[in-house]
Amino acid sequence: MLQGSNVLGHERPLVIRVSFTTCVLGTVCLPLLGLITCVFISSVFHFEDSTGTHCQVPNYLPSISASISLSPECHIWRFCIGLHSAPRFLVALTYFKFYKTRFASKFLESSLSCMNLAFSLFENLGLLLLTYVSSSETYFVHKEGFVLFLVSSLIYMLITCRLWNAIKKYSLSPEDAKSHHWKVRFLLLYVSFCAFAGFFYWKHNMYCESGSYTLFALFEYLVVFSNMAFHLTAVWDFRSREVMVI
Repeated sequence: MLQGSNVLGHERPLVIRVSFTTCVLGTVCLPLLGLITCVFISSVFHFEDSTGTHCQVPNYLPSISASISLSPECHIWRFCIGLHSAPRFLVALTYFKFYKTRFASKFLESSLSCMNLAFSLFENLGLLLLTYVSSSETYFVHKEGFVLFLVSSLIYMLITCRLWNAIKKYSLSPEDAKSHHWKVRFLLLYVSFCAFAGFFYWKHNMYCESGSYTLFALFEYLVVFSNMAFHLTAVWDFRSREVMVI
């Protein structure tokens, strides 16, 4: 919604209001659509390049790292993540202010709020690092960015579930209970998918079995999708809020 007018010869500043729900949906949809587009282009037009590994065995799905390292896929992915990163920082700070207000008199939860902000920022920085340093350019840096993203995401989710468990105890809102319920579910899915992805990655590198890399790629997608779903629960947490740009 746009607001602005001329009152007694003085221009009022233009005010742009966007519901927080719209902001969250847009933030999550950018990497989702970017990933689906990159995987589709890699599978259709760069199949051999995106699925080939040192094992030289048949693979049927490209990994995320392979998909976003080719052209034009890398440019599409970088564009989506570039637009996505700024609102992610905004959401992280919004959660931090929300927790600090909610737990002002509780030392443990207040401390966890600070840690939650830190790991949310680390997660976003890891995503930016693995995005703008592709595996075909500097593999070590790309890999470290991926590890930073995965580990920070896990710790962020754990702390968030702990904080929302405390909120749920003293809240009468069914939306808060629903938010906590789905956060825990998506956390469990995230941990399970990470374990399966790690297992099949190890199996592929150790034994070069046909199909292991394909299953690794599939569970890698599911890891990212469960992460996105976890962040999407913010629509329940800030359902009545707006983002205002002046």
